Amino acid sequence: MRTSPAARAGQYAALLCYLVFLAFPFLWLLSTAFKPPRELGSLHPTWIPRNPTLDNFRQAFDEQPLLQAALNSLVAAVSAALIAVVIATPMAFVMARYRTRLARAATGWVVVSQAFPFVLVIIPLFLVLKNLRLINSVPGLVLVYVVWSLPFALWMLVGYVRAVPVELEEAAAVDGAGRLRTLVSVTAPLLAPGIVATALFAFISAWNEFFFALVLLKTPEKQTLPVILTHFIGAEGVADLGPLAAAAFLATLPSLVVFALIQRRITGGMLAGAVKS
Repeated sequence: MRTSPAARAGQYAALLCYLVFLAFPFLWLLSTAFKPPRELGSLHPTWIPRNPTLDNFRQAFDEQPLLQAALNSLVAAVSAALIAVVIATPMAFVMARYRTRLARAATGWVVVSQAFPFVLVIIPLFLVLKNLRLINSVPGLVLVYVVWSLPFALWMLVGYVRAVPVELEEAAAVDGAGRLRTLVSVTAPLLAPGIVATALFAFISAWNEFFFALVLLKTPEKQTLPVILTHFIGAEGVADLGPLAAAAFLATLPSLVVFALIQRRITGGMLAGAVKS
């Protein structure tokens, strides 16, 4: 069916409104980061700063250890994403190819685990990490992120594995390849777009996570960026708006850059996981 010009115009208008809705917070954050204090307190704010300044960025770096916090966030997010993908890939292969009761039970666990609120699991996690002496440490935070992101990564990769034709694995078995060799040499290369997409979602989830980092990390030199950003809010709840906007803008850049660099693989991974042979 051919779409009429009026319907197509309506679709483009709806898409434009959606893009404006998504871009508004980021653009306003960018504008605020370059405004001097006098413009921040103006009763008639403008999109473009009249007198742009870099003082907010200098003040943000002077007041808080942003570089160390960014390094902590990067280590935690990258480690959690890689470990979750490495563990989830063989598990997804088993769940997709073997339709047993155990596989169905694992699928049910994946679905149910996503409904658990953070508050429900934070006390048991805290006690476990305390016994392991991993409180106030980045490795302990990585362990929590892996456990929390693993069900979602597994759920995504199962769909991607099912999209791979089973005939390819049968051909490899005829040639004498074992299960592990088939997974590494045949299935894994075809899963590359899905693996990249899953790793990216795990990375962004860990990079933006706040609650676990707030509870488990105590000293400023070990805290992540989302926790450090709260230090720009005073005891009475008054935010130092300029430095806060500058620090928040810098905190959003890594995820945007990573997403822009591998967006094609993400699109391919989503389409691969949505189609079954």
